[in-house]
Amino acid sequence: MRKWIAAAIIASGIFCFINCKKNTNAVPPVTLGDATLTDVVITQNLSFPWEILWGPDDKLWITERGGRISRINPTDGVIIPLLSISDVVSRGEGGLLGMVLHPDFATTPEVFVAYNYDKAGVYTKKIVKYTYNGTTLINPIVLMDNIPASNIHNGTRLAISPDKKLFITSGDASVSSRAQDMTSLAGKIQRINLDGSIPADNPTAGSALWTFGHRNPQGLVFVGDRLYSSEHGQNTDDEINIIQKGRNFGWPNVEGFCDTGSEPSFCTINNVAEPIKAWSPTIAPSGIDYYKNDAIPQWKNSLLLAVLKDSELLQIKLNAAGDKVEAVNTFYKGTYGRLRDVAVSPQGDVYMITSNGGNADKIIKVSKAP
Repeated sequence: MRKWIAAAIIASGIFCFINCKKNTNAVPPVTLGDATLTDVVITQNLSFPWEILWGPDDKLWITERGGRISRINPTDGVIIPLLSISDVVSRGEGGLLGMVLHPDFATTPEVFVAYNYDKAGVYTKKIVKYTYNGTTLINPIVLMDNIPASNIHNGTRLAISPDKKLFITSGDASVSSRAQDMTSLAGKIQRINLDGSIPADNPTAGSALWTFGHRNPQGLVFVGDRLYSSEHGQNTDDEINIIQKGRNFGWPNVEGFCDTGSEPSFCTINNVAEPIKAWSPTIAPSGIDYYKNDAIPQWKNSLLLAVLKDSELLQIKLNAAGDKVEAVNTFYKGTYGRLRDVAVSPQGDVYMITSNGGNADKIIKVSKAP
């Protein structure tokens, strides 16, 4: 019997040596309690990608800060360029940033992007809607403009709600006082209709403002009608927040929870919403997505968070109600460097993009091992 097993092992090894293509990008699988994960690089030679999302055409859609929008075949990693936006200006962490597709893409093939550009010598952010014609993006329409931009703290993640409103995160653009200044578009989360008009039920009539007191929110995802955001702190208190209409999120007067110095009184007076999770020291949280698939059962009902400074993927396990964090688990720490964003496919595969620079950034696929 042992001889038969040994012969089978040798035979299978010979077969794989002849027929299996070696994957030099793969690393040893990560073993978990309920499933074994495997990860593989599917695309390389990207330059500071910012957004990755799963499209209804079963392709990955990405932005790169230099101005390029592409589709990626998740099977073979082939890059399909769509458009290079000519007026994008990439400075520091600025450039072409967030992107989202219309929820009814098959009948309304609209693509919403946010990017920084030079407006008469002033670094500025605008929101532009394009139409996808099957080959490229055409008919740009500016939906929102004059959002302050900077080399840092641009925020700029986009999400569309179940009732088809566009949400836009905007950082304080390196001036912290803007976050509490209701006359500034910086340090806010905006909410507009998909045609750029202002919804009648926004907190302030005629204003796109939805929430304020934000420093640098770089992650945004809807789970049903609940909106989660990840946000960079300064030296302490990176955050996961549940975004609530009209609420103040504290920056720069409050960092993390309302628990030190003058924070409790400021929070009471100013209707400050506390995070559901905070990290000190900071980890530099960026893009998030929600995992609800059975493919990796131990990740179900979790936010997946791409982390820059700590170079890792975090699983943030939520309670059944979705309003508290039960556990945080770390994966791929230091394996691929800085991670900028994460997307989940309908099949339960997870795709991460790096942010290491040098035209060497990658897309990594994480899935349940066969």
